[in-house]
Amino acid sequence: MRKSPKEIEIENEILAMLSGKPALAASFIFNDKEAEAMQNYANVVSIKRLGYNDHGPVHMRKTALNALIMFDLLSKAGIKFSIEEEKIGTAEESKIAVLISSLLHDIGMSVGRENHELLGAVFAMPIIERTLTKIYTKDIEKKTII
Repeated sequence: MRKSPKEIEIENEILAMLSGKPALAASFIFNDKEAEAMQNYANVVSIKRLGYNDHGPVHMRKTALNALIMFDLLSKAGIKFSIEEEKIGTAEESKIAVLISSLLHDIGMSVGRENHELLGAVFAMPIIERTLTKIYTKDIEKKTII
């Protein structure tokens, strides 16, 4: 599977905004073959089968980019995210959750529109597990919270 120039462009924009563990999470997902296959097939189903617009890798990357922009705006305005407010996590960990969820939010479209959000959560679990295990190798609590 070959990435389009637009996918690569948006990936680079996302990576330029990140450092530390969020950058690692993005890199892992950008290079995860299962995530790539699910995103590509979601686009096939969306466009060819259902006649909808883009629900594939470009859409998911653009969604992640916009989510990160909003995250940074909220953070700079002093808004704390749930796990920060609850004092069980950091802004960096919140950013990882936002990033992963936005990058994988439409993989359920690989089956169809109906219940795609629920199917997407099921399909995303192994990808999320692999990604967070690489980042939080010994911290099961952080991995679970995120």
